[in-house]
Amino acid sequence: MSFVWPQYLWLMLALPLLVAAYLWLLRRGAKSAVRYSSVGVAREANRRNWRRHLPPALLLLACAVLLLAAARPTARIPLPWARTTIMLAMDVSLSMRVSDVKPTRLAAAQEAAKLFLRELPKNVEVGLVTFAGTAQVAQAATLDRESLVTAIDGFQMQRATAIGNAIVVALAELFPDHGLDVGAMTFGSRKQGRSLDDQAKAAPKQVTPVAPGSYDSAAIILLSDGRRTTGIDTLDAAKMAADRGVRIYVVGLGAVNGDASMDGMSIYLQLDEPTLREVARMTGGEYHHAGTAEMLRTVYGNLGSRMQVLSRETEVTALLALVAAALAVTGAALSVLWFGRIA
Repeated sequence: MSFVWPQYLWLMLALPLLVAAYLWLLRRGAKSAVRYSSVGVAREANRRNWRRHLPPALLLLACAVLLLAAARPTARIPLPWARTTIMLAMDVSLSMRVSDVKPTRLAAAQEAAKLFLRELPKNVEVGLVTFAGTAQVAQAATLDRESLVTAIDGFQMQRATAIGNAIVVALAELFPDHGLDVGAMTFGSRKQGRSLDDQAKAAPKQVTPVAPGSYDSAAIILLSDGRRTTGIDTLDAAKMAADRGVRIYVVGLGAVNGDASMDGMSIYLQLDEPTLREVARMTGGEYHHAGTAEMLRTVYGNLGSRMQVLSRETEVTALLALVAAALAVTGAALSVLWFGRIA
């Protein structure tokens, strides 16, 4: 917990003075005990002594909470009503048909993605981006898990691997007003041959960089089994995500040492771990390697269980003020109920 106005915490020093004043009043009132004509009455009063102290104690606690609220405390608390979006970016290049991860890399990835959806709470939106030589949105962010499962089951493999394009497409879904255009970034702006629709597109929005990982409303989970062979540079795309505070959790699937081979192109099946690790580091995310289907399911299961509810740094002054009011009202009500007055 932190405080916007920490200097007001010095007011807490007034609380011992209130306790001292209360004890002084008790000693002063104790002198009247000798006036009781019956010892039994005095004993009955002693047995109910806790009632005498409870209302003042509640009022003192209310004052303490109010003084704490005056310092405007903030804390990271879960906000289940806030919108959270997870973008799944999944590699569907031809190397995903390799069977070093049983039954195949693609089948294992599909099953793990479905497990991830089952682990997530129902109020978290999920979008799906597939990428090979190009990247496209297979399913816009939605709460409809059945639509996501249908999209996952419908993967179509293609040639090449454009990891950077996948990151940019996911960012474009998360920030539709930023004017992110994968085509322009890949091929550059060309005045000739552009359609009227292309000319009407807004220029990319200039973004003031924020701290990596500071955007709590969304995250990207990227799965790839190889290395970039085309498209936007992977680290350039990661920089765009980092500038927007979006974390990228990277899952590397399959062989790291290039043992797997397909059509004599083992170099393209070799997992580019250094680059993928750097993507995670730059964006404040994490990198996980999954060499088997079981490891992949474990990684996705852990990520799904962790991304439960959005937490944000939130001022809790109003909440503390409400607690203080409840304590004060309770103390006053008990005093009136037991003694007929606010004592």
